[in-house]
Amino acid sequence: MQGIKLSESKILRKILSRNSSETKQETTSLNQASENSTRQFYHQTKKIFVGSWNIGGIAPPHNLDIEDWLDTQNDSADIYVLGFQEIVPLNAANVLGPQNKKISMKWNSLIGATLNNKRPMKVVEEDKKAEPQKIYPLKEQTCEEVENVDDFQCIISRQLVGMFITIWARCDLYQSIKHLNVSSVGCGVLGCLANKGSISIRFFLHETSFCFICSHLASGGKEEDKRQRNANAADILSQTNFPVGPLHDLPQKIIDHDRVVWLGDLNYRIDMSHSATQSLIKKREWETLLKHDQLKMELKEGRVFQGWHEGSIEFPPTYKYHPNSDDYIGCNQQHMSKKRRSPAWCDRIIWFGKGMRQIQYNRSESKLSDHRPVQAMFTADIKVAATNYK
Repeated sequence: MQGIKLSESKILRKILSRNSSETKQETTSLNQASENSTRQFYHQTKKIFVGSWNIGGIAPPHNLDIEDWLDTQNDSADIYVLGFQEIVPLNAANVLGPQNKKISMKWNSLIGATLNNKRPMKVVEEDKKAEPQKIYPLKEQTCEEVENVDDFQCIISRQLVGMFITIWARCDLYQSIKHLNVSSVGCGVLGCLANKGSISIRFFLHETSFCFICSHLASGGKEEDKRQRNANAADILSQTNFPVGPLHDLPQKIIDHDRVVWLGDLNYRIDMSHSATQSLIKKREWETLLKHDQLKMELKEGRVFQGWHEGSIEFPPTYKYHPNSDDYIGCNQQHMSKKRRSPAWCDRIIWFGKGMRQIQYNRSESKLSDHRPVQAMFTADIKVAATNYK
């Protein structure tokens, strides 16, 4: 009898303890909500640079010039978000085997050197063991250690097979960035391998949440390939999840964030015959071609990316070029190929939500791969608490 009473007493204590914990959590949440309702906020405008490039499995030479892509000659942005696809060849060894981070380290070295106007150190040769310390910067610098507040620091970078995203922020913003999280989705072979898929990164800048999605969607020019791209996008939107935080007050899904940008090789093609596409390419009739662009048509019909926006495209298709050439594959008799590919705007940058305005959308002319890199500049409204306002 006494044992039963002791058992009942333990259960009662657990219930009371749990109720007390839940009440405390609810009280904390209410206090937090009350505090937020009485806080004063200001608004700032920040410039966000977003770039995407399918490298085609080609390693960057140490002297590669990416200033044109990053547009460093003009006023720099406050934050740079750069996404890559196929930084390694998408073969079985890379898809199923251990991840090779040497190439992503090289890219970060070049990006850091370019943004901070410094000469990158020579990377050790491929047949030697590459140590992180051998690549610019020599060590992970904190923003307290740099001399110039206009210097940029990598706040986060992630690789998933051939996809790679790296985010750089001006040093005076470093302390204002919080809640950094990553969520990855594989939707390639067997519907789960990461030869195709996405890496999504979210963070808060002051009181405003951002989410950036770097993706590589299904390839191919057939009707079923287009449907597969739509399915990939839907899977990424549904399967990407972020931690909600201890107070359950952080956005969990992609479109729950205040400012959202999707970048990558989305692989949408032009729904026209190869000969008709070639003819319009030669005449540089981009407006006519864009009327047959799959992504534009799918957006208009609401079959994918409902509520998303894309700026006006006033540049030639970004795919598919002969490497080190201005000629599209199959569009020049001097550069004939067994792989017949119609040119297309495969590489895109789109966004979701209010509070952002695109002020630039263009492409760069690097001939490193069979894709041209694309870039966009946004102005973003940022909510700043009065105690943090300067």
